[in-house]
This record gives sequence, structure tokens and C-alpha cells, in this order.
Amino acid sequence: MRIRQVGAHALLLDCTAPADTPEHVADIPEAAFVEAWRAELWRRRERGDLIAVEIVPAARTVLLDGLPDPTTTADQLTRWASAVTAAITRPNQAHAHAKGHADAQDHNATAGDAADGAADVVVPVTFDGPDLPAVAEHWGVDVSAVRHRLTSTRFRVAFCGFAPGFPYLTGLPAELALPRLATPRPRVPAGSVALAGPYAGIYPGASPGGWQLVGRTDLVLFDVAADPPARLGPGTTVRMVAA
Repeated sequence: MRIRQVGAHALLLDCTAPADTPEHVADIPEAAFVEAWRAELWRRRERGDLIAVEIVPAARTVLLDGLPDPTTTADQLTRWASAVTAAITRPNQAHAHAKGHADAQDHNATAGDAADGAADVVVPVTFDGPDLPAVAEHWGVDVSAVRHRLTSTRFRVAFCGFAPGFPYLTGLPAELALPRLATPRPRVPAGSVALAGPYAGIYPGASPGGWQLVGRTDLVLFDVAADPPARLGPGTTVRMVAA
């Protein structure tokens, strides 16, 4: 863990493991550490131990903004680091990690929900994407197994980007990471459910895109008139169900 001050009132917590990290810790996905820190920081803020306006998780970092005293907060983060590491490497999570990264992340998401009280957002998906057979071939399974994997995974929004309201969903095991298309499509329809790298994602609007399309949903993900506009913000837990 590394902490950098960004601006007058913000800190960036980098969850990338340094070179001298012990092997049993270095093998844990960075996304799992990001989620563990997110849950801990939200819990600390609710208890009054942390004053922060924004806590924003991303793929490998957590941004804390609106800090009255970043130096004091950095000292707090350093003191809390051992507890976060211990929580994520305790025996029952180590066992889950041995079974697969997705199980470990699902355990972390459950712990996080106990702290923030959030309910899963259910996304109905019609699994008829043009790249579904290619994904099945890449994973070495049939199409029904891909559907089962996606509907049995508890995803969490790591961060939003690329387009307003586009959620990067973590939860799949790292070994199932998929390459992007060699030639991006000039237009991907709104609601397309897609996979790329270690992430799942849902296109909130029509746009170019190079992710592997596995399905589609009618759920509206971004509405400028809504509060908040993005239906799936960072930290939201998501479950896909067959439509």
C-alpha cells in the first residue's frame, strides 16, 4: 500500500503490491484489496473515525477527497493497514481465495454490505450476445456454463469510466480475463452486457466499443434527470439474472 497526496484535500491510496510483499499477500488480487479498503473506510466514516466527503474505489486505487487534514488521515490509513491486510488474509478468506478469486471477492462484498447496508442491484440479462460462443471457447466451456458463471457471480462496481455511467464490474476470477476485440465495433447498442480483461461491463448508451458482447439488458443505467444519474455507482453490488 502506498499513499500519495493529490491536491490540497485528497489522498490516493494505491493498492498495488510492492516488490517485497510476502507471497501469500501478493497473490491476492488488487481488486480484493480495493474492496477491503472501501468497506473499511466506509465503516470508519460511519463511526466518525474518518472525515471524508468522497471515497471512490477504482481498479487499483481508492481516492479520498474532501479531507480537512490529509496528513493526519494518511497517518490513520497507515495504522489501519495491518487490520485490513489481516482481514483479507484470515484463514477463511485464504480458503476462499484458494478456491477462486471470485469466491474471495464475493466474501469481501458480503462483508462490505454488512457495513453499508446496500442491497444488490438485479440486472435482467438476455444472454444472446454475438461474442458468447467465443467467450465460451476462450474459457474452455459451453455457452450454458458461461451463463451460469455470470449469473452465479456477485459483482461489485469498482469504478465508472469510458462513458457516463459505464460500470466496471469486478468479481470474475483473474484467470478468466478476456482480450478486447482486435477491431472495435463502431456502434455497440445501449444495454449491451460485455466482458474485457478481468471486468464485466454494461454499456449505458450506444457507443463504439471493443468489449466481448455476451448479452443485453433493458435496465436504464444513466439518466441525467435522476439522482444520482448513474444507476450503478462505485461500490454497488450487482447480480445478473437470466431475463
